[in-house]
Amino acid sequence: MPSTVIAHIQYLPATEVLRIAFNSGAIYDYLEVPESVYKDMKQYREKGVFLNKYIKGKYHFKKVTNG
Repeated sequence: MPSTVIAHIQYLPATEVLRIAFNSGAIYDYLEVPESVYKDMKQYREKGVFLNKYIKGKYHFKKVTNG
């Protein structure tokens, strides 16, 4: 999953949480994200573009750790 911004993505289906770890070290949980969105993101070539286009501003989030 090469990305200049995102280090890792993880999905927690029981709670519909999409966890995104950034290369800066910051980790964010995006809430109530359908599993289909996670699967689409996994397949998308540019993860940062997908994040900006389909997730940011559409789902609530909480910061888990600072980078």
